Amino acid sequence: MSAARSAGTSAPSRADGPAPDRRERAGRAALAGFALAAAGDLGSLLAGWDPGHLVFKPLLMPLLVAYVLTRGAPRLLVAALLFGWGGDLALLFDADPAFLVGMGSFAAGHVCYLVLFGRGRTSPVLAGAYAVALLGTVALLWGDLPPELRVPVAGYSLLLTAMAYRSSAFGAWAGAGGALFLLSDTLIATGVAAWPQPPRPDFWIMATYLAAQYLLAGGVLARARAYGGDVAPDATHP
Repeated sequence: MSAARSAGTSAPSRADGPAPDRRERAGRAALAGFALAAAGDLGSLLAGWDPGHLVFKPLLMPLLVAYVLTRGAPRLLVAALLFGWGGDLALLFDADPAFLVGMGSFAAGHVCYLVLFGRGRTSPVLAGAYAVALLGTVALLWGDLPPELRVPVAGYSLLLTAMAYRSSAFGAWAGAGGALFLLSDTLIATGVAAWPQPPRPDFWIMATYLAAQYLLAGGVLARARAYGGDVAPDATHP
């Protein structure tokens, strides 16, 4: 009887082993693909090779989505990254309508992040710093932006800053990701306003953006692991 019980309990462990292993391998492969695509895209931007950017940029967010799915990502994280992908594709086209479409897609992603971050604790000092940054940036950019883009950019900036601030509720990684997302989009806005730009501005925009999305995703996944998948909007964990 004891031998039968032993056989009965050991079989499920052998049967259940391959599935997590396959998922782990798939996750590592997706993350490696994301890293390679990021390197290819950033290298193309540094070299001024536009065809490389057109090839690698559309691969980035789908590969990151594939990775987070193997880690049991919440649906809102997947949605946020896919909306980021929509924005990436739209911004491949150099036209004002495409810019507005891309901004709208990123805005939808920020809404997903905001709902995901919920009401977790954040620093009032950080809130003040982000408020000053928002008001100062919009005030400085306003006169230099095309008139038809002033209100949309201001509204988007408010949403983006709120997301960056609330991201700190999910820890240092997510908070850094939110700050880098704000920096990346501020670089875009200064370019639209025809402000002086650093050499290869597209490289810096993409570098900060990719780091932002990766850190935001990592922060959300770490939160899910720490609290057993609890990343609900009403979560109040510190």
